Amino acid sequence: MRQIGHFIGGKHVAGTSGRKANVYNPATGEVQAEVALASDAELDAAVQNAKTVQPAWAATNPQRRARVFMKFVALLNENMDELAEMLSKEHGKTIEDAKGDVIRGLEVCEFVIGIPHLAKSEFTEGAGPNIDMYSIRQAVGIGAGITPFNFPGMIPMWMFAPAIACGNAFILKPSERDPSLPIRLAELMIEAGLPAGILNVVNGDKGAVDAILTHPDISAVSFVGSTPIARYVYGTAAMNGKRAQCFGGAKNHMIIMPDADLDQAANALIGAGYGSAGERCMAISVAVPVGEETANKLIAKLTPMVESLRIGPYTDEKADLGPVVTKEAQARIMGLINHGVEEGAKLVVDGRDFKLQGYENGYFVGGCLFDHVTPDMDIYKTEIFGPVLSVVRAKNYEEALSLPMKHEYGNGVAIYTRDGDAARDFASRVNIGMVGVNVPIPVPLAYHSFGGWKSSSFGDLNQHGTDSIKFWTRTKTVTSRWPSGIKDGAEFVIPTMK
Repeated sequence: MRQIGHFIGGKHVAGTSGRKANVYNPATGEVQAEVALASDAELDAAVQNAKTVQPAWAATNPQRRARVFMKFVALLNENMDELAEMLSKEHGKTIEDAKGDVIRGLEVCEFVIGIPHLAKSEFTEGAGPNIDMYSIRQAVGIGAGITPFNFPGMIPMWMFAPAIACGNAFILKPSERDPSLPIRLAELMIEAGLPAGILNVVNGDKGAVDAILTHPDISAVSFVGSTPIARYVYGTAAMNGKRAQCFGGAKNHMIIMPDADLDQAANALIGAGYGSAGERCMAISVAVPVGEETANKLIAKLTPMVESLRIGPYTDEKADLGPVVTKEAQARIMGLINHGVEEGAKLVVDGRDFKLQGYENGYFVGGCLFDHVTPDMDIYKTEIFGPVLSVVRAKNYEEALSLPMKHEYGNGVAIYTRDGDAARDFASRVNIGMVGVNVPIPVPLAYHSFGGWKSSSFGDLNQHGTDSIKFWTRTKTVTSRWPSGIKDGAEFVIPTMK
């Protein structure tokens, strides 16, 4: 049995806690490895290692830090096939989807190559009589990232790339469900020239999370996962004096206006709703056609498309989507689908009985399409995180707009229309963090920030873009005056510009 430990101080380290978790092949249900679950002492060892080397890394000029990421990006491209295979084998997503996962992380690494410019601050000459004033952005010290199973390449890089580029050391606690790729990324960072100990990977479960949140030497924490855990992480981190950015659940709507190109909208819904088996925080899980005629036409287009989805293991090059990540996830999704039927929604396409010959023990869920879903139903309120699309019919634009605005989550939303006025009004009024206009998955590019609103996000600063530079640094402001022109004697009033 393959054993997966930790990566600390530039070396593979076997677990010593005696606690392990199984890593499954989602397509077969077979155990393919065991991953060590860290104790508090193991987490502390990684932190102490990082604490030793971080000051020298922070003192390294930003251009040299940028060169590490130049080399790292080249290594990611050189090893793309290996990385995608490693990711797919543990997650279950298709090879092409896995490559997309890695590439979206790579793009943030490309962005932080600009750290010499991004980390520049402000200077005011003559801010007062013989006084200059300037600000400095300095690393927070040691940062930590707690990442989910659904993007084991992208989200770790979204966190550690800006943190490390800013001069921090980093402790990564990836999901124990697919831990191999994050360790491989750490190896490649060492190969790219990163000093040992700056990026450490510590595998674990809730025990490791709590150890991160309470460790006195960790200054900042980034988290992606479910909303209940995001609230817990944010509150616990703040209580322990850490800055935190925590991203939670989602229920992303797509509004389809009567004037929309329905072929384009249907294709967008299939890709955004069923890609990666729906295990994306930016998946479209609610379609909102405006008007009965629009709804009927949309259902007519979607039904055969959902029925013809090709589902298979990652080794099937023609597969549109693979299995979900665990047996527990499969059972949860099935339970929600059953409950949707009980609540009165119409299950137009029923994928519950899907079986794949030769992979009967895999965690597959067939594509499901619900119609006549209403906002009081659990399948509307809950993030299903599976290949399930719910259609909620709206009588008019205002009713359609109100649905995402009233929902607990505020991660992403999209509108499909040919009407520029409607699109502009929608983008302006909707209380959602990321908006797509004729774009189904509005994930911003690396140089803009990623983050939702409402119960989808906790904290003031988002991931990647310039927000990430602000999050992983502290601002120090210096007021400087030299002896020439300084009056003798003490001054007892607060300095002003009067």
